[in-house]
Amino acid sequence: QNGMATVRVWQANIGKTIIAHVPMTNGAVQETGGFELDGVTFPAAEVQLEFLDPADEGEGEGGGSMFPTGNLVDDLEVPGVGTLKATMINAGIPTIFVNAEAIGYTGSELQDAINSDPKALAMFETIRAYGAVRMGLIKHIDEAAKRQHTPKVAFVATPADYVASSGKPVAAADIDLLVRALSMGKLHHAMMGTAAVAIGTAAAVPGTLVNLAAGGGARTAVRFGHPSGTLRVGAEATQVNGEWTVTKAIMSRSARVLMEGWVRVPGDAF
Repeated sequence: QNGMATVRVWQANIGKTIIAHVPMTNGAVQETGGFELDGVTFPAAEVQLEFLDPADEGEGEGGGSMFPTGNLVDDLEVPGVGTLKATMINAGIPTIFVNAEAIGYTGSELQDAINSDPKALAMFETIRAYGAVRMGLIKHIDEAAKRQHTPKVAFVATPADYVASSGKPVAAADIDLLVRALSMGKLHHAMMGTAAVAIGTAAAVPGTLVNLAAGGGARTAVRFGHPSGTLRVGAEATQVNGEWTVTKAIMSRSARVLMEGWVRVPGDAF
């Protein structure tokens, strides 16, 4: 009636359970609140999300390990681009992380800097295709065009001051690292939730490019800068028999109604 409702959500596209802690007032979801999420227009109620066992456990393609190549950092050969240091991880969603400076960026770019540059978009798609092969998600780079949803490509950098797309200044002192990610062939305006899980998980494993950009060492949470502002994500990672595992990743999203209406179902459908 009042308090916090625990809702188990099955996210079919990654085959994982998410536990949402949803605030309730008078038996209904509380939508209003003061929680501000950069990239979302209005403040609202905070919904904390726990992504359980976010790493790929070997179900389906490219599975078997959180780091499918067996390495925290690989040399990824990308024809026409060069050999890039890359962290390829299956957590939240399969993601390829590269260093911003290795591909000519600072990590503080906004959408227009990349989305208005066809050569840049083509370069990212090439990185994505060759990374997908290395991750075992596809057998040949030609298959990448038919698999746009995964893997994602992101680039990281050490903290720097920049002005977010909203005009809000982001100070280097307030973040642990910079991250920019591409989704469906374009630089995302903020950060996809599942990619944020990959960021938090990779940051918790000492030696990944994400962890190194955040200053290295053991950490259980990071706040990263994205084009719209900042986001904090936590993860609990442990090493068992030389293999890294993560029990859960935690972050918050804001509550808002996306749509409402009626769906007409024929009476004889059941």
